[in-house]
Amino acid sequence: MQEDHKKKEAKELVRRFEAFLKNTESHFFEEDDYLEIIYYYQLHEKLNKALKACEVALDQYTYSTDVLAEKADIMVKLNDIDAAIEVIDQALGFSPTDPDLLIQKGTLFALQSNYRDAINCFEVALDFVEDKDEILYNIGLAYQGMNDFDKAIEAYKAALEHNVHNENVLYELAYCLDVEGELEHSISYYEKFIDQDPYSEYAWYNLGIVYNKLGNFDKAIEAYEFAIAIDEDFSSAYFNLGNAFMNKERFSDALRGYQKTYEIEGASAETFCHMGAAYEKLKQFDLAIKYYQKASKIDQLYHEAWYGIGVSLALQERWYESIHFLARAQKLENSNPLYLKALAEAEFKLGNIVSALEAYMALCELEPDQSENWADWSLIYYEQGDFENALAIIEGGLNQLPDHADLIYRKAIYQIGAGEYKEAFRTLEFALILDYEGHQVLFDFFPNLSTQKALFKIIEQYRKSNS
Repeated sequence: MQEDHKKKEAKELVRRFEAFLKNTESHFFEEDDYLEIIYYYQLHEKLNKALKACEVALDQYTYSTDVLAEKADIMVKLNDIDAAIEVIDQALGFSPTDPDLLIQKGTLFALQSNYRDAINCFEVALDFVEDKDEILYNIGLAYQGMNDFDKAIEAYKAALEHNVHNENVLYELAYCLDVEGELEHSISYYEKFIDQDPYSEYAWYNLGIVYNKLGNFDKAIEAYEFAIAIDEDFSSAYFNLGNAFMNKERFSDALRGYQKTYEIEGASAETFCHMGAAYEKLKQFDLAIKYYQKASKIDQLYHEAWYGIGVSLALQERWYESIHFLARAQKLENSNPLYLKALAEAEFKLGNIVSALEAYMALCELEPDQSENWADWSLIYYEQGDFENALAIIEGGLNQLPDHADLIYRKAIYQIGAGEYKEAFRTLEFALILDYEGHQVLFDFFPNLSTQKALFKIIEQYRKSNS
């Protein structure tokens, strides 16, 4: 009710302002009135009108740093960061130690990837604020932008000295420590915070993140559960607890973590998508699809949800239906090899050979260092009896991965299929040198007993001559 009243007041204020501009009404506006008008226009994405309101306001309140800050924000939205910085400089001329203006200017420099100047602004602002953790967090982000992870780590640690509960700082610190290969050593760092404050849910939570990144999921689960014991409404801890249980293949437990996240936070595409993934792993495909659909309705650009629907359908061999959703996911995220691979497999299973070949070609261009992609692409030609093209694809793979025994064995298989027996035996000998145990794949392709005996004889000759 109160919110509706405020909206009516804002609309009336804007109406009076627009009448004032048309000279149909005379009216005096307080500075706060102008700020309300500017906010209204920005909220409704009427940026040119918001800019006009700023100019009118500054004619009356020349030294208003608040109006200037709003004007700078509008210039950013209009993609003119240089102009926004000039406006902030004008405001700093009136109030050179205003920390909000310094932070805003630093943020603008960071948007331009001008990280050094951004850091200078943030460091000046540090002297004029009591709560320093957010500024130190911004300094850390700027150093990250420069790939100076050591300095970023210093900044984040300094931020935590001021506020151990800053979740963003703890998360970015874990990321930088991971990049620098220091995660294992950071455990003692988080434990120090826990020793100082055993009831710090954030310290336990981030210790869980570290353990999770290290692949120690049992320890991660234990840490998340401590965080939840301290704060039973800690939604992020429930969510990450769910992720840790997924990694342990305890899918029912993972689902409970995601459901608790939903109860606390409400609906979100991410939570629903993870619930769908848990149901998918439990082979409850109808429920998986239901929650993936819920995620896609919240955010139609959430490609993970479309992919999840496609995979759930593919796992039921509903290839025709799955292709629609896999193609949608791939269109939204066309650089994701996982999506392209799933789409290629579905097209092949449905018998859409041309589409499957096109998808595998794109996949091998996107991810040329994965031998499995080349093998799967060539297999389509092989199964069509087109040994020439099958061999050409394998040769393309070997140009990228010359010492991959799986591709060399596959080449030998295709040469046998093409009747090129001498060449096949030479290829096979090379493959045996690289990976003797890999020869088992040959018997999958040649179930005929007489062929298997001939191959076994060649392999045994090689083994004896090299023993």
